[in-house]
Amino acid sequence: MSWIDWFILTSTLLAIVLYGTWKTRKNKNLEGYLKGNNSENWMTIGLSIMATQASAITFLSTPGQAYESGMGFIQIYFGLPLAMIIISVFFLPIYYKLKVYTAYEYLEGRFDVKVRSLTAFLFLMSRGLAAGITIFAPAIILSTLLEWNLQLTCLVIGGLVIVYTVSGGSRAVSLTQKWQMAVIMGGMFVAFYYVLDSFPDGVGFLDGVDIAGRLGKMEIVDTSVDPTNRYTLWSGLIGGLFLSLSYFGTDQSQVQRYLGGKSLKASRMGLMFNGLMKIPMQFFILLVGVMVFVSFQFNRPPIIFNGSDATIEAQQNQQLLDIEAEYNQVYELKEAALTSWNEGKSDDFELVQGLQKNQDDLREEYKKVMVELDATYVPEDHDYIFLTFVLNFLPKGLIGLLLAMIFSAAMSSTAGELNALASTTTIDYYKKFFSKTDDEKKDLRVSKLLTVGWGILAIIVALTAGLFDNLIELVNILGSLFYGTILGVFLLAFFFKWVGAKATFISAIIAQATIFVIHILYVYDFIEISYLLYTFIGGIMVVIVGIILQLLFKSTDDDEIILDTFE
Repeated sequence: MSWIDWFILTSTLLAIVLYGTWKTRKNKNLEGYLKGNNSENWMTIGLSIMATQASAITFLSTPGQAYESGMGFIQIYFGLPLAMIIISVFFLPIYYKLKVYTAYEYLEGRFDVKVRSLTAFLFLMSRGLAAGITIFAPAIILSTLLEWNLQLTCLVIGGLVIVYTVSGGSRAVSLTQKWQMAVIMGGMFVAFYYVLDSFPDGVGFLDGVDIAGRLGKMEIVDTSVDPTNRYTLWSGLIGGLFLSLSYFGTDQSQVQRYLGGKSLKASRMGLMFNGLMKIPMQFFILLVGVMVFVSFQFNRPPIIFNGSDATIEAQQNQQLLDIEAEYNQVYELKEAALTSWNEGKSDDFELVQGLQKNQDDLREEYKKVMVELDATYVPEDHDYIFLTFVLNFLPKGLIGLLLAMIFSAAMSSTAGELNALASTTTIDYYKKFFSKTDDEKKDLRVSKLLTVGWGILAIIVALTAGLFDNLIELVNILGSLFYGTILGVFLLAFFFKWVGAKATFISAIIAQATIFVIHILYVYDFIEISYLLYTFIGGIMVVIVGIILQLLFKSTDDDEIILDTFE
């Protein structure tokens, strides 16, 4: 990196942190700290919701996902617009009427303190782990490709987030996320321009789309009903709907973004803005990845994208050298065939397709040998593809902008998570079980200390984590493990008001245990099922088991439901 890149990177990050700290320095009470005194307009809410969800993993991993598997990943978001409508109609009015700080406060009045505490605990578990991953994911990729110190990178990202989140609370998070989204999307458009610029003369955007389509990367909708197919229209509409309902309707990191709205109307508009813009945004990010794939049809890609000192040493093995030589030879034949086809000298695209398959097979063979030679090597390198392109094809200065984009995404998502974790711990545990007085200043200090505590825990998780499979899938899997149970509890609360606390509590425990068992069976290859269906299965189980248990239980004082508050 040049000094210009370093200057742009550091000045962008410091400007965002200082802006958020300065604008929110006057928070004096818990309401201002946790809800921003209900001062946010719909645009700020909408951008904040998008920024909280769009972590650095989104902008590093999603293009790599498209590079490897094509545009089909977009189907995961097909259920989101419908989820935004349901939340706006059914969830939001209750939250606003009760003036809650967290979504889980409502559950105590509807059920009892056990259901509230269990649901809040499940949220803390899922989001606490995810906060560490949102720091770790960009840190390990940046440290690997730029040879930065991994631990120091984690500390820098986590430390910057803690500074302005502790200082300004919810409003600082929302205000900074507006600027972070501007940096993020600006960086993606710049990257897209240079991806197209890397195409050879005579190959334009539409030619790139044609080539990608012929190589199987533009298959957006899969109508298959095979449950082993991870991304299909049906898993997106059903699993995506339930995942979005749970995430945006019951996950405090999102609920807190719109609880700070000026009005119910502003919050609804912010949610609908997210529902309308999220799919186009993700489509564009995936399209960037597909165009990177096209670029590497004309610019030789490395046989693997994640290297280190250990892998470089292993790559001197003769077997690997032979595979790489064959890979390069196949690439040259494919490039010549593709160029001939593009210039109209040949109409045999099947030759290009066959050579691409050969190239992919050699890449997989290379990875298998690497694993045999180096036990520390991780063969999944999807997350390194986009940044590899950035470092090799963008000019000085713009590399700094793209790195600022990645840091901004990591900071915006982590800040929203830390703020929500601190809010839930403060309201649902500290204020409920430990605080004996209504001392606003003390409560504010405790909330800030809890923000620091969760920030430190997230950094510890980041420092001790290892790289898993595709990172964006890992985050979605973590959410899917817990979101179904949480959503099921809220569905019983909103739509089945005759189901009581005892039945709900037991059904939630049964459903959560079932999801864990299903995932363990999936990990050890006993079953094949898309993780997108975990939320659907968990949510439906809570509802069905809760109804059955309630019918089995006779009415008791323990299960009386006070409805007049919610009618």
